[in-house]
Amino acid sequence: MCLAVVSSIVAVIMALLILFVRMKASKRPTNAKKIILPPLFMSTGSLMFLDPLFRVTKGELIEAIVLGAFFSIFLIKTSKFEIRDNHIYLKRSKAFIWILVSLIVIRLALKSYLGRAIDYHQLSGMFYLLAFAMIVPWRVAMYVSYKRLEKQLKHNPTLWST
Repeated sequence: MCLAVVSSIVAVIMALLILFVRMKASKRPTNAKKIILPPLFMSTGSLMFLDPLFRVTKGELIEAIVLGAFFSIFLIKTSKFEIRDNHIYLKRSKAFIWILVSLIVIRLALKSYLGRAIDYHQLSGMFYLLAFAMIVPWRVAMYVSYKRLEKQLKHNPTLWST
């Protein structure tokens, strides 16, 4: 029980950190590296599956990936770029804040509910997979959008000057 509470507190702190980083990021131009690196860094978490305690069943794997992909749609819809002063910036979105808060509430509710039936280690593996399946499509969509704007900017740099 104590471990579940601590991990929930850590999840809330991580969400607040993501929100803070996202708000700060909208003040500076972005680049492809800033978009691609977070999922690559997060992928190291897959090493948890070397320990048999964290391994999930095929059904749990599919559930986590489908739910993560579904949640990524909301992140994709609220992540837009704009060109200012010949640079590409991530637009601020009030909807992103609400979506992130909603996702953390849903995560905590699911964890509380599923924690009664699924072992804590497997549940941790499922939530890692859910988060990874949410972040990868989101970041791929961001990268594609960024590259599209970057191409436009290279072809018409004066068109976007403010």
